[in-house]
Amino acid sequence: MRVKVVCVGGGPAGLYLSILLKLQDPSHDITVHERDAEGSTYGWGVTYWRGLLDRLTAHDPESARAITDNSVSWSEGVARVGNLTTRRPGDEGFGIGRHRLLELLAARARSLGVRLEYDHEIDPAAGLPDADLVVASDGVHSALRTHHAAHFGSELRPGRNHYVWLGTTKVFDTFTFAFVETDHGWIWAYGYGFGPDRSTCVVECAPDTFTGLGLDRADEAESLALLEKLFADILDGHALIGRSPADGSSPWLNFRTLANRTWYRDNLVLLGDAAHTTHYSIGAGTTLALEDSLALAGALREHTDLPRALARYERERKQALLPLQSAARYSAQWYEDLPRYIHLPPEHMFALLGQRHSPLLPYVPPQLYYRLDKAAGQLEALRRFKRWLGPKVARTVHARTLTSRK
Repeated sequence: MRVKVVCVGGGPAGLYLSILLKLQDPSHDITVHERDAEGSTYGWGVTYWRGLLDRLTAHDPESARAITDNSVSWSEGVARVGNLTTRRPGDEGFGIGRHRLLELLAARARSLGVRLEYDHEIDPAAGLPDADLVVASDGVHSALRTHHAAHFGSELRPGRNHYVWLGTTKVFDTFTFAFVETDHGWIWAYGYGFGPDRSTCVVECAPDTFTGLGLDRADEAESLALLEKLFADILDGHALIGRSPADGSSPWLNFRTLANRTWYRDNLVLLGDAAHTTHYSIGAGTTLALEDSLALAGALREHTDLPRALARYERERKQALLPLQSAARYSAQWYEDLPRYIHLPPEHMFALLGQRHSPLLPYVPPQLYYRLDKAAGQLEALRRFKRWLGPKVARTVHARTLTSRK
């Protein structure tokens, strides 16, 4: 059945949903409205993992292939604490520039017949666009959601630490953490590549460190100069690149966790960051937005009745988000409690950094948790070895038994 869909917001979620719906039925009338000019976007690189790439490939191999071809990858992490460095292997991760990702998704959407309207802001006070379905994919500051905030039951919880999202000409070949002690406390950065000549560098610190270093009073040039000096060891002489907000506000932020009691109202539905946010330290924002699009497209394919489709979408995604939202809360708390872990031996601290999603970690002494986790890992390794060894021993015993019978 042909339907008319309007997506308000031209980020990854809205663009990918338009692609999926056109693939399901080319007759659908789909328009994406983006208030900003084409090619203007915030942010630097975004991260994703192999699982998302597999799901994208299953639903649209062409866009998945384009994203893969324009991404960089890594399979280990490096942590620097002062002048000490430690490495750990990890899952394969990927980085792609947000600007490039949007270019690829926009090109794919246009090729399928989606109309993209840039420099076009929808005013909620004037009513919803004329469509069978209106998708609010306009981010955490969603005007459509805010206009109906009482219905959606929106709740924003600010985090304690300050952070700033920067770029750099230093190309990190692995996911890199750096922790620097100052006279006013610890400040840290994590960097990852997203292209042949650029990386993302996120810097974070506690409120006392933020004010003690004067970052609350510094202009952008002063902030960048100070941060380049503090993180000189990982930047290797490369520059940090800022992006001052257009309204002149500070680029430093406190992360805000958004939750909504319900995700739809009549024919209006929330998607991506308009519906939920998870702390950036788990690197899942873009992944969750694209998975929202997959779930909404799937629900609309299975149910021609719109209320049933939107109810299924909300139910499915809320359930899927529960473990990730828990992981994000504990991850943010780990950084807020950094003094609890930072003076451990670097390999121990890095191991607990990898365990920061655990709900037990905040309540168990760090060294004890490290020993228990290491023992559990060794026990699991022993179990895997026994599972591998068992059939081999059985075959050897069986062969010897046959030989002895001859």
